[in-house]
Amino acid sequence: MEEKTVSKTHKVLLQNRKSGSFSGIVDVLSFDVAEILLETELGMLLIKGNDLHVNRLSLEKGEVDVEGRIDSIAYSEVNSYAKQGESFLGRIFK
Repeated sequence: MEEKTVSKTHKVLLQNRKSGSFSGIVDVLSFDVAEILLETELGMLLIKGNDLHVNRLSLEKGEVDVEGRIDSIAYSEVNSYAKQGESFLGRIFK
């Protein structure tokens, strides 16, 4: 029997390191002027920079617009850490 895989959609559009549009967002876990932590369809997404602001948030559509100086964007998997029984903060700061 064939396994059916559900394709998850996630898109990142970064413009001049000053603004970004993200789709496929499940939740915004934390944000401040230095970093924004998003849960996406494909894992955790950490955005670091200076003077970061969430301009538009639509969890119904799964979209977020961010503005400020974006220095880095990093992904991490949540499934591998969740199996180890660690807390949420333990998974993020590992």
